[in-house]
Amino acid sequence: MTGRQKVLLVALAGLLVALWLVAVAGRRDGPGDPAAGPGPLGRLGRGAGAVDPATVTVACVPPAAAPTATADGVVVGFDAVCRLRVADPGSLRTLVLRGGTPFEVTAPAPGDADVTVTDEVTPGPDGGPVAKVAVDRVTEVVLRCPGGGGCAVTIARS
Repeated sequence: MTGRQKVLLVALAGLLVALWLVAVAGRRDGPGDPAAGPGPLGRLGRGAGAVDPATVTVACVPPAAAPTATADGVVVGFDAVCRLRVADPGSLRTLVLRGGTPFEVTAPAPGDADVTVTDEVTPGPDGGPVAKVAVDRVTEVVLRCPGGGGCAVTIARS
């Protein structure tokens, strides 16, 4: 074994001991505090959040009334099909869609995946139907109203 290999082996052993000491020092035996923040892991999700409704353009067939801005977001009313075009958010964001009645949403998966996801969104136990779509680039999301009876979907801020 050369001198350089011995130095690398000792450095690796020192790194492993340091990592073990950090792991032992950071260990918690208690149940934790639900009111406490996420700690160092919270930084991993930094930049994530909801898509700004102002960056979404709407085109419905047949054309419906113009989208209406509210405190919660932008309300889109449509009879059959609507296409939402989301501008590039710059990083991974969530497009939050809240409906008063069931609706169907179709969207491409984020990243380089060649997958399109379709879901029938129905009311849950805690209220109206909610769809959350991951968006990381310019994306087109299709909304359909089952039965064509008319739907209203809010592009929510959160």
